[in-house]
Amino acid sequence: MTQRRELFYLVIGDFFALNLAWVFFFFLRVDSGVFVLRQGVHPNVSAEALPESALLLYMFWMVFFVFFGLYRPWYVRAPFDEIITILKTLGVGTILLSVLMWWDPSNTLSTSANDPRVLGLTYWLITAALCVSVRSLIRYVQRRLLESGVGTRRSIIIGDIEKSRDLAARVAHYPRLGYDVIGFVSPIAYQTDDNSPVRFSVEQRSGRGLKHRTPKEVPLLGRTEDLETVIDQFGVKEVLIALGSDEHDKLIDVIARASKSNAGLKIVPDLYDIVSGQARAKEIYGFPLIDINPVLLKPWEEAAKRTMDVVISLIMIILGSPVWIATAIAIGVTSKGSLIYSQERVGREGKFFRIYKFRSMYVNSEEGGPQWASKNDPRVTPIGRFLRKSHLDEVPQLWNVLKGDMSLVGPRPEREFFVKQLIREIPYYNRRHRVRPGVTGLYQAMIDKYDENIDDVKQRVKYDLMYIESMSFRLDVKILFRTAAMMMRGKGQA
Repeated sequence: MTQRRELFYLVIGDFFALNLAWVFFFFLRVDSGVFVLRQGVHPNVSAEALPESALLLYMFWMVFFVFFGLYRPWYVRAPFDEIITILKTLGVGTILLSVLMWWDPSNTLSTSANDPRVLGLTYWLITAALCVSVRSLIRYVQRRLLESGVGTRRSIIIGDIEKSRDLAARVAHYPRLGYDVIGFVSPIAYQTDDNSPVRFSVEQRSGRGLKHRTPKEVPLLGRTEDLETVIDQFGVKEVLIALGSDEHDKLIDVIARASKSNAGLKIVPDLYDIVSGQARAKEIYGFPLIDINPVLLKPWEEAAKRTMDVVISLIMIILGSPVWIATAIAIGVTSKGSLIYSQERVGREGKFFRIYKFRSMYVNSEEGGPQWASKNDPRVTPIGRFLRKSHLDEVPQLWNVLKGDMSLVGPRPEREFFVKQLIREIPYYNRRHRVRPGVTGLYQAMIDKYDENIDDVKQRVKYDLMYIESMSFRLDVKILFRTAAMMMRGKGQA
């Protein structure tokens, strides 16, 4: 089951559960006789508003579900954790609903004569029962599909043959994890006496109730030096690391090489002390996993970050439209060429998108190929110097933010030409692509300087990785305020 299809089923399932819960609660409160309506309120009048109230309530819950991370990819998450999150989300939302809908200090506005706490608890119990049941059914189907091999993720193991066999056997014991181990990559060379391919066999659980065991061959796919090639060649989605706790240098090398792709990185607990602070432990079905380099933003912060992106971008585009129109006219009057300059950049998960800027350079300034910017760059037009100094050339990127290609705050996106060069020279560089690129970032808020050479980029990458490690909604707000202050002071490089 793909992430898009999973999200579709979750939204449909929640729509069914939440609306059914509201309808059931409505008739329980109005028609059952268990609860008492305030004198003068006719049940038919309340029933007429049922469709509209159900729709508004569903939209209310969608906001809560997004903020609490209930639509994040479920892949390899403990089922109990999701149930607890659902109960907490419904609990917080129901308290708010009780205050808004049933709590009446004046004792004149509410349609119900019952204690709002009783109404809230009843509604929470009904909604929780239905939402948990529907989600559990979806997850049950999803697990069964994974156990039958549908929706699994191609995975490889890094380690010598003994450690790889041990980890592969443990993974094969839990097919619902969704790891399809297609081979292993070893830090040392192996060669058989008859030059036959190096491989080992593990027992894969299958069949109804996972009672049957079938052998599965796990071949050697290459050495750790070939890791990037193996990942690309076989379309690997997950890299499971099974190195010893004394293999620190090998681990660092593997993480650096794997980070050049978008494959996920998991490691056995023995090495947690080596990557402490860069990992997050998970235990599913009794099988411990440690996720290396996770995105540390909480679900509600991620939703708040996206909401802030959209709201601020819309406000700036609308309120600043006279300034942006005047800027476009000035560009057209002072130099020939298009008003908006677009260029392909590498975004989140390595996907390409077109970034937009007000044109600040003369036309055909890069006919000889991509070049680094420089102080007092002769390719920059007179009006372009002002735009760069004031950072107004970045304004059209607000459209990228609205589209979802970028965020207001994040690592600056780079061109593919430079990305390929930087991945070879800077370990962990590709981790920047785990998050949306930004219009501004920690580096831009602290050091207002264009990248003029590879050393400048290396310095910027340090700040980018520091930002990713400490991502938070509060940090984004601080960066935006600091960036605004720098713009007002006219700090920038022309």
